[in-house]
Amino acid sequence: MTTKPAQWSFTRWRTIGHLEALEVHHPLFQARLFLQGGHLTNFAPRDEPDWLWLSDTARFEPGRAIRGGIPVCWPWFGVPAKNPPEVRRRILTTASHGFARTAVWKLEDVRESAHDVEISLSLDANTDFDEQWQGHALVLLTMTFSVRGCQIALTTTNLGNTPLAYSQALHTYLPTADIARTRVHGLDGSEFIDTLDNWTTKLQKSPVRFEGETDRIYQCGEPLIVSGPGGNRRLTAIGSDSTVVWNPGPDKARTLSDFPDEAWTTMVCVETANAMSDYRVLNEGQSHTLGVVLGRV
Repeated sequence: MTTKPAQWSFTRWRTIGHLEALEVHHPLFQARLFLQGGHLTNFAPRDEPDWLWLSDTARFEPGRAIRGGIPVCWPWFGVPAKNPPEVRRRILTTASHGFARTAVWKLEDVRESAHDVEISLSLDANTDFDEQWQGHALVLLTMTFSVRGCQIALTTTNLGNTPLAYSQALHTYLPTADIARTRVHGLDGSEFIDTLDNWTTKLQKSPVRFEGETDRIYQCGEPLIVSGPGGNRRLTAIGSDSTVVWNPGPDKARTLSDFPDEAWTTMVCVETANAMSDYRVLNEGQSHTLGVVLGRV
């Protein structure tokens, strides 16, 4: 059922740092998401540790991306210069990962039931972003929480009168007790671009292991299992044929903002994406949905 703020049973407004957030305290689960960035930072079924990793030194400030959770990278992923030409020609800045992760999204709806909560946000990417990007699109972000897990769906509709090329990612940070004993299963046999080795294309021949800095773009959108001490998670992609696997390793970790030096040992990013050759093009009025279901194994 659709409810108004005064009728919400489980969802409340909160101010965290200097940012507005929605907190869900359901009998079966809890979650926290911020209007800035449409950013989910916390989710956990009742009596379980958080399913998402959030930096201990994350700062909640206007215009500053939050380190951890599930940042929304849109309408481009990664460094602009490494995007396909059709995407790159729209980008008017050198900043990575697009502007959606620091833009303030609009709350559209909260739906609650005895079993789940669904929250929808929107971002009208119009002339307000002319200094960063050329285009006009409406983005709808829907998050659904239940005791089984959470689902995020990011739907882009081209409101312009010319074809819109863009790349994107749901940049999921997952916790682990030990990165050295963590594996990503389901990418065997997939080609990937190793950005740390001159963007060379390679073939994955086993579960992904971590022995230092890792930054790979896989040409694969198959369901994945992330296993390690402390628990396993299944990630099921929707509308994606590319996956990014990232861990900064010890040296890069020391250079990152809002990231403790040793935090690389307790997290891994497995990102559901439309990146590199998997970028998307929408004609006028067309829509595409990128999504991920984070669930149990």
